[in-house]
Amino acid sequence: MVDSGQRRRRRSAWRRGHLSEYIAALYLACKGYRILAIRHRTVLGEIDIIARKGDLAVFVEVKARRGEQAAVDAVSAASQRRIRGASDIWLARQPDCARLSQRYDIVAILPGRWPRHFRDAF
Repeated sequence: MVDSGQRRRRRSAWRRGHLSEYIAALYLACKGYRILAIRHRTVLGEIDIIARKGDLAVFVEVKARRGEQAAVDAVSAASQRRIRGASDIWLARQPDCARLSQRYDIVAILPGRWPRHFRDAF
């Protein structure tokens, strides 16, 4: 059975995660990316943010951590495979799929600091 303290922590983590995704999307939009989807779900999993800049489709994993390295390390090999599989499904549904390049990025949301964007992270 889940106690109320554990429920509160889960709810808080869920809210922090969603807020982090919106902060990351705003940050990317300010950098000239067009945000196509936030929390895009497929049968293989979820992609936090799908953005586009010209003919480049960017699939972004957002991590809220205390440090940059902790954020990057939090994206495991299994997560990378899940995101790549989900991105393949998304790409297959795009009418201009043949001309799109793709990239996998991480945006680290750090307390009291600007987000950190790691391009081509995996």
